[in-house]
Amino acid sequence: MNSRTEKIQLKGAAGAIEVLRDAAAAGSPALGVAVIAHPHPLFGGTMDNKVVQTLARAFVSCGWTAVRFNFRGVGASEGTHDEGRGERDDMLAVVEQLAPEGPLAIAGFSFGAFVASCTAEKLWATRDIRHLVLVGTAASRFSVAALPAEAHERTLVVHGEHDDTVPLAAVMDWARPQSLPVTVVPGGSHFFHGQLPLLKSLVVRHLRAG
Repeated sequence: MNSRTEKIQLKGAAGAIEVLRDAAAAGSPALGVAVIAHPHPLFGGTMDNKVVQTLARAFVSCGWTAVRFNFRGVGASEGTHDEGRGERDDMLAVVEQLAPEGPLAIAGFSFGAFVASCTAEKLWATRDIRHLVLVGTAASRFSVAALPAEAHERTLVVHGEHDDTVPLAAVMDWARPQSLPVTVVPGGSHFFHGQLPLLKSLVVRHLRAG
């Protein structure tokens, strides 16, 4: 955390939701709120994951307020793991309470990218979603939501070439029917070891281009 990080406790369907909110850089109003989902809770995933923190830093550096949160059953968040269903409700609860209106960005890593896709699918028709960032999308393990065609130009999908947790082929199989581009990091692993600065730069480039 830094001096502009705020600890918050929200109310979700399963009880308290633990949240960290990173304020946009000082000097101008935030462009909007980015809500970021973490990897699988049953395999050590938390809002302090390094990829999740990298996504938050990228959004903050581009003028967005970044919100990270722990899914139910993780850290101080109450409840138990619900295989994605309740986790989508957790993400929707965070959006409803911390970004009830205005420009919104949805992002996630691994299991969190799956939940982010389902959240975006639910909100797309009613919210101004400016960006969707999916990293290490767990397409081999979960039914990742297809994205509306009009969302494609606002979406960044990043995957490591040598991801041994979620094979690149699985993400391509999900993306191919949608003609959705996938940015592949050469030599990249699932957690982007040694390549987090590159991941951040890819996200920043996407945000600034938008």
